[in-house]
Amino acid sequence: MANYKRVLVAVDLTSDSDQVLQRAVDIAERNGAALHLIHVIEIVSFAYGGDVPMDLTSLQEQIDKHANERITSKASALSYPVAETVVATGNTEEEIREHAAKVGADLIVIGSHGRHGLALLLGSTSNGVLHGAKCDILAVHLQEED
Repeated sequence: MANYKRVLVAVDLTSDSDQVLQRAVDIAERNGAALHLIHVIEIVSFAYGGDVPMDLTSLQEQIDKHANERITSKASALSYPVAETVVATGNTEEEIREHAAKVGADLIVIGSHGRHGLALLLGSTSNGVLHGAKCDILAVHLQEED
């Protein structure tokens, strides 16, 4: 079993991310690892194909502010110290891989809905992170809440 020193947790800031965070905390505690959290926001104009006839700067700023508040809140609620929280803007898979390399992460923990069929063929965030990451990846299968 690997001895992890730096664990990067990619969270989407929904209630599903609590399962991912708990798994990451368990691993970090067992290894005495530094815990890093990242959330990635796609650039609003890219989400709409760049053809939006208005300035979206204030909307992007509001989204960033809200994401920073949410990730800080999630980090504060953990029973384990968090080395850093990061809200990045850009391509989710690339930002996660780049930040993992920047902090020297030896494990990335990310949630996976375990999709099948067409969604699996098209790929998902966890699959996108897996291809190209230079460290171990743990895809936490997200359980549906009752």
